Amino acid sequence: MIAFVFPGQGSQKLGMGKEILDKYPEYNEYLDKASKVINVDLKSIIFGDDEKILTLTENAQPALLSISYIIYLYATEKLNIHPDIVAGHSLGEWTALVASDVISFEEGVQLVRLRGKYMSEACPPGVGSMGAVIGLDINRVRELIDKFENINIANHNALDQIVISGDKKEVVEALELLKENGAKKVVELNVSGPFHSKLIKQAQEKLAENLKDTEFNKPKYNLIQNYTGDVENDPKKIKENIINQITGTVRWVDSVKKMKELGVTEVYEVGPGKVLTGLVKRIDKSLNPKSILSI
Repeated sequence: MIAFVFPGQGSQKLGMGKEILDKYPEYNEYLDKASKVINVDLKSIIFGDDEKILTLTENAQPALLSISYIIYLYATEKLNIHPDIVAGHSLGEWTALVASDVISFEEGVQLVRLRGKYMSEACPPGVGSMGAVIGLDINRVRELIDKFENINIANHNALDQIVISGDKKEVVEALELLKENGAKKVVELNVSGPFHSKLIKQAQEKLAENLKDTEFNKPKYNLIQNYTGDVENDPKKIKENIINQITGTVRWVDSVKKMKELGVTEVYEVGPGKVLTGLVKRIDKSLNPKSILSI
């Protein structure tokens, strides 16, 4: 069995997707469609020279979804590699929804543009932060941060790699406490906001309003969601989970373990970069993860 995994924010880079678009220029139509839907020239942002503009959350999210979807089409149409299971890391879950025909490409682009905008607006700059913790298991991290009111686990990326998120002051204090209690390494991350924390609850509420009128379809592939770390095929539940994901934990370790449990033997990262390839390798090397762009 084959799983496709789609990367999240942070994997974007200037010029991403160029190798596919140069070889198959017909895929440019998707960048044109995306640009039209959100009234932003994504092509000039992706293939420009200003990384700061691309990195803005409201630009990074539709740009990454568009390029990852183009790479998905390349994988299925040109390489004839088809997934049995799909999952995405945070923003990447939206690409998985589009690839699975749960929502259309245009709807996906429009919704992640709003998602990025709402996430940026939900917490004033400097109020929130995120921190990476290496070398402690999730139960120990949970136990140690329990005394802090305004932080939570944002990402369980690998067995020994966890990201916490929330109030900046509390994040800094918690990182110090985690270091004192055996973490091999702690790093405050250079991010624009406290993603996957209760501090951006307002973004979750706003997106839920937008999604009221969006019809979700049954996915054509088995879809593993971040919020549960499990397969979900009910459109109503998929919608609930994708909304809850904004403030909930990205349960990537559980998601990868679920792939293995279901019989997956090959995992392809479908998008720019190799972040998920590295994480899957750290969780279970036997899944033989590789980037589709390396084929």
